[in-house]
Amino acid sequence: MTENFDVVVVGGGYAGVMAANRLTQRDDVTVALINPRRTFVERIRLHQVVGGSDNAVVDYREVLAEGVRLVVDTVTRIDAAERRVTLAAGGTVGYDYLIYAVGSGSADPGVPGAAEFAYPIASLEEAQRLRPVLDAAPTTAPVTVVGAGPTGIETAAELAEAGRTVTLVCGGVLGPYLHGRGRRSVAKWLARLGVTVLDGPGAKVTAVTRDAVRLSDGRELPSQVTIWTAGFGVPDLAARSGLSTDTLGRLLTDETLTSVDDVRVVAAGDSAAPSDLPFRMSCQAATRVGAHAADTVLARIAGEQPAPINLGFFGQCISLGRRAGIFQFASRDDTANGLHIGGGPGAKLKEFVCKHTVKHLADEARRPGSLTWVKDDKRQELLRAKRGDALAPR
Repeated sequence: MTENFDVVVVGGGYAGVMAANRLTQRDDVTVALINPRRTFVERIRLHQVVGGSDNAVVDYREVLAEGVRLVVDTVTRIDAAERRVTLAAGGTVGYDYLIYAVGSGSADPGVPGAAEFAYPIASLEEAQRLRPVLDAAPTTAPVTVVGAGPTGIETAAELAEAGRTVTLVCGGVLGPYLHGRGRRSVAKWLARLGVTVLDGPGAKVTAVTRDAVRLSDGRELPSQVTIWTAGFGVPDLAARSGLSTDTLGRLLTDETLTSVDDVRVVAAGDSAAPSDLPFRMSCQAATRVGAHAADTVLARIAGEQPAPINLGFFGQCISLGRRAGIFQFASRDDTANGLHIGGGPGAKLKEFVCKHTVKHLADEARRPGSLTWVKDDKRQELLRAKRGDALAPR
């Protein structure tokens, strides 16, 4: 009698869906995807939910393989010893292997008043909660966006293009990932949209009130709507379940993405910390890491030694409203270089990336195992250097 293997994937974002689809290569593998929502969320479009140009939702039937069972629920605990997860609605689901792909969300701002008066937008529900607040505010009402990473830049541009009065508070530099040339291009387009950009050491938020934002240099900005995009956190499910995590709460794994505590638990996406040297949080990394997590599980089922992850990057794309954007090119080790595509062509390339990210998931559902990606051997150098530092005398 042929043995069947039950694999549970916790989390139905980019990494989880990619992993679940890729697992269907084997007929003797049964896959259950557990996710709290009935629909797939295009997280890279949440700023469009805020701006009203997209709902950022895709039916799972479009991106999930037919053989994957969708369980709409939330996992409250992982019992690694018993190989089962507990569900919020009651009951448990057993597994032979588990892929931990819970993703990331809003972090505790740690700034007085921010949790009470600022609006995070790291999840669909948060973005949807903000939308009617903006609709109720006059177009001339001052809006402050805190955080100048991709989400902050995209949100500020989206709202400014719609005619809103927007201030972007960087807390440091504009677009920290960007090369200087790319940063100047973004600054130019934001200025064209009328966004006031506050950067430098004095532009750190020290407090948020109902109608203002206070900065470290003493300035107080009037703000009828304050949007918080500074920083991300990860769910504490792994830590609550007794599994080893890094300081942010990501599951600690080896280079095959296998938990350092349990060979039956494999991590993927934003919630994975391979060798305590995690990849940049992005859908670009999530889909590839999700695919590799599935490959690790499939290798173990086949009785083979899983391969270490080898992932290269190609850059970062940021929309600047509906008519402009930037594609910042990078070396494979994810270091931004001097090349970028901006303006209208940048917007088209950004939209192409958004659409093809969903297409990659759908393609993997139809042809499991088809996704490939660029490699980067420099990670091994980083790991050797990290190990050397750990062994150095104190």
